[in-house]
Amino acid sequence: MHTDITGVILAGGRATRMGGEDKGLISLGGLPLYRYALARLAPQVGAVIISANRNQAVYQQSGLPVVGDLTTDFAGPLAGMLAGLRSAKTDWVAFVPCDVPDLPLTLVETLWQGKQQALAAYASDGERAHPTLALLHASLAPHLAEYLARGERKLMLFLKEVAAKQVVFNDRSHAFQNLNTPDDCRRWQQEKGLSND
Repeated sequence: MHTDITGVILAGGRATRMGGEDKGLISLGGLPLYRYALARLAPQVGAVIISANRNQAVYQQSGLPVVGDLTTDFAGPLAGMLAGLRSAKTDWVAFVPCDVPDLPLTLVETLWQGKQQALAAYASDGERAHPTLALLHASLAPHLAEYLARGERKLMLFLKEVAAKQVVFNDRSHAFQNLNTPDDCRRWQQEKGLSND
């Protein structure tokens, strides 16, 4: 556990492929989706913040701080990351999306070890990059704010700009599976043997 790292759950997107529903609050096995990410992230960090732009009162029922984007244009995960970097009280912030319910229990430690001297690191399963599972130093906030102010939105491009390290989690592609559609959610529930009551 890294008590000197804050975890941020990114739940601020529009979820267009989920029919516009608030993805983090979709019920799976009787729990909102974000709770699965929270259960796996919380033991790895000292504090957790939720980044959400809708239904903030519902997320606040978790007892965790909830922060919205600093802009109102749904600028994607980077906007949630900026809000998280600005809200965290620690030098390092670990980010996870709300829709990756099986994220690695060693995510933060592996990113921490793998970043070496870099100010940012992100996960890969060896085949695909998963840039929303990332570790960023708080000093990157001004750079990120300036990047967004230029109208840029691409997360991978930002990570390249700040020379982020890619950290490979071998044979773990299932851990990075994200639930983008109602079908994804149904399949995941079946795999886990969860009913939805």
